[in-house]
Amino acid sequence: MDIKFTGPEPTSAERLAVDAVLGPPESAWAGGKRNMDLEGRISLLGGSKARSFRDRLLPAFHAVKERFGWIPPGAFHYICKRLTVPPAEAYGVATFYHLFSMEHRKPTEVHVCEDIACRIKGSGELFNALVNAHACSTEIGIRKSPCLGLCERAPAALILKSGEQPTGGAIGCATPGNVQDALTTNSFPDQQQNWLTHSVPQLGQPQLRLLARVGHTLPQSISGYQATGGFEGLTNAIAIGPLAIINEVIASGLMGRGGAAFPTGKKWEAVAHASGPTKYVVCNADESEPGTFKDRVLLEGDPLAVIEGMAIAGIASGATKGYIYIRGEYPLSVNRVQNAIDASLASGWLGSNIQGSGHTFHIEIRKGAGAYICGEETALFNSIEGKRGEPRNKPPYPVHVGLFGKPTLINNVETLANIPWILRLGGAEYAGIGTGNSKGQKLFCVSGHVANPGVFETPFGITLKQLIALAGGTPSGAPIKAILLGGAAGTFVGPDQMDVPLTFEGTRAIGASLGSGVVMVFDETTDLGDILVRIAAFFRDESCGQCVPCRVGAIRQEELMQRLRVGQPKGSAGQEVSLLGEIAQVMRDASICGLGHTASGAIQSALRIFGTRTMQKPVPEVKP
Repeated sequence: MDIKFTGPEPTSAERLAVDAVLGPPESAWAGGKRNMDLEGRISLLGGSKARSFRDRLLPAFHAVKERFGWIPPGAFHYICKRLTVPPAEAYGVATFYHLFSMEHRKPTEVHVCEDIACRIKGSGELFNALVNAHACSTEIGIRKSPCLGLCERAPAALILKSGEQPTGGAIGCATPGNVQDALTTNSFPDQQQNWLTHSVPQLGQPQLRLLARVGHTLPQSISGYQATGGFEGLTNAIAIGPLAIINEVIASGLMGRGGAAFPTGKKWEAVAHASGPTKYVVCNADESEPGTFKDRVLLEGDPLAVIEGMAIAGIASGATKGYIYIRGEYPLSVNRVQNAIDASLASGWLGSNIQGSGHTFHIEIRKGAGAYICGEETALFNSIEGKRGEPRNKPPYPVHVGLFGKPTLINNVETLANIPWILRLGGAEYAGIGTGNSKGQKLFCVSGHVANPGVFETPFGITLKQLIALAGGTPSGAPIKAILLGGAAGTFVGPDQMDVPLTFEGTRAIGASLGSGVVMVFDETTDLGDILVRIAAFFRDESCGQCVPCRVGAIRQEELMQRLRVGQPKGSAGQEVSLLGEIAQVMRDASICGLGHTASGAIQSALRIFGTRTMQKPVPEVKP
């Protein structure tokens, strides 16, 4: 059936923005001029061919958004025509992501983080000040944003400027003053190397492995990378072949660093054994868990290690194509990874016939557009394919039916950054670091009320108390009230549990989990009730809405927390806690993906430790 387009025609500028991504249209069926010599009276150049490029939908939306600040109706319909995507489907995709808008927005947007690390550092006051300063501006809009991944430099802001030459960047330790300076000068300090001194407190220390190059070599420098052992792992991988590579990864005991902690080698083995000539490797860099920022540091400080890890994964699994899915709030990461990919291609470490080995591996970046759920692997696949980022039912699992329906190996940034190290030194040596089933070194994202927040690299087995001491303890010396492990989808623990070893088995023993490595510290000055309400609102907003248990449960949970917050429970507070438990159990039992399974974990753990009184708003002091 033909798709009928009744919307406004695109302007020449809108056509140019879309064509820059999709190329010039080849036929009238795809938005071009009718060519009777090529097409006759039937479509030979449109139809199924155009639909095969459905995965270009997100890049096309990004191009239009970066040019105009929003997606004008003419450009929207032109994209639909170019890709032969029904407008209703494309509308569902465009409205799924909070960075896209189908309604007019101002050409410059300042996104101010309102999530938990930034809340306790004054992001609310920052937002109000910026709104007041630009209330009459026709050019600058101020918006609240979920976590921007700059928790170690809270409060954070992100500036995105649209136009013929779009620009933008993040601002850590944001103030009304430095945000205004960035708006005026179009200069972003975080695009310089000096951000490392704030993000990596251990910078330059000799025991570092994953963070060893960060700050010491230019991110895209092939010579600098090779001078520090770079590509030795890939060279060894080429020499030993796929089976031996997988055996080394299995021997290392490496577990996934994205939160699920699945044995990496077993996943690689399953993809290698999957049938079919076409396979993919995907790097999940959609780091959206509040409190997590380690992947950003690796992508910006040592992107070549991630690229090398992906190339090794491609050889091991039999894949020749890989995708890095980077969240849209990380423009600097996108830029540095693309530069590193280009440098690797130019030097023969990516592309066809890598270093004369006969192996081929290409990498393409895909930018997200603001959706926490796309951190779930199958939602990420759907997003790349140009669909709404909704999770799929499992089974089938990605190792058999993943991206574009093909066997797919998907790993986290930190997981892939470990691979070159393992192939250089051997799986047995790697397995000798750490403790129990927790092998190797781990990156921890420490933020909140600590003197030196940042990414810390330690062997598995360090205790929570030791890690917080490494970060300098609380700045004021105030007692610690609570620690959040694993982010918004994690668990709160009290100060009496600080001797827990930070291992998979150690945290499991106290009913917690390491998750993505978040360690967020709250001292006694924290209004924990405000934090819990924000966590509930986060899951309400980020639920994709596909399944009823999560769609309804996340809303009911947030409403319940609001009632406790204002002291107006339905029945007693105890009855509300009991109801929360029932909602949580239904979400755990019946939700399609992990978002619904974990949406109540942090909230329930805090209420168990501190009771419902922690939800009450603090009473302001009355000064005599």
